[in-house]
Amino acid sequence: MKKTILMTLLMAFAFLVNDASAQSFGSAIGVRLGAPLSITYKTFLNESNAIEVMGGTRGFGSGVTQYRWYQLGAAYQVHKPLNVGAVEGLNWYFGGGASVYFWNFNDSFVGEGSSSSFGLQGYLGLSYTFENTPINLSVDWVPTYFLNGFGGSGFGYDSGSLGIRYVLGGGN
Repeated sequence: MKKTILMTLLMAFAFLVNDASAQSFGSAIGVRLGAPLSITYKTFLNESNAIEVMGGTRGFGSGVTQYRWYQLGAAYQVHKPLNVGAVEGLNWYFGGGASVYFWNFNDSFVGEGSSSSFGLQGYLGLSYTFENTPINLSVDWVPTYFLNGFGGSGFGYDSGSLGIRYVLGGGN
């Protein structure tokens, strides 16, 4: 596990030296299909730096151990072009963010901890914007460190999504 994390960081560092323009739209709105299922709005501050805000939900379990959480979050992301042959509009991105989670339990579920949590997230993903169609697709991994709340604190590695967004404006 430590070797995988180290290799990922080294590869990310190697890409950081690439200073070319990465952004291909101004702002977009859509959905993130995954964990959690979310509504998302992303806007670029300049050619490579974006802010994404989202609100979503995720449910777990069945029967007597059902629970669900709702998330409100924001992230700062840095986009870099990914030069793969003649493919235009393909970027990779990384960043960080924070979210607040509100837990909702089944009446028969007895759990420890509070009904809200705060999490810090990392983002690592790929993004593609179609040249002649106002659609942006992304796929990412969003590891989260929960600082408090339901179940205590700790690392969650199972969040990420496929994003589908409608591009609202052109590039900066």
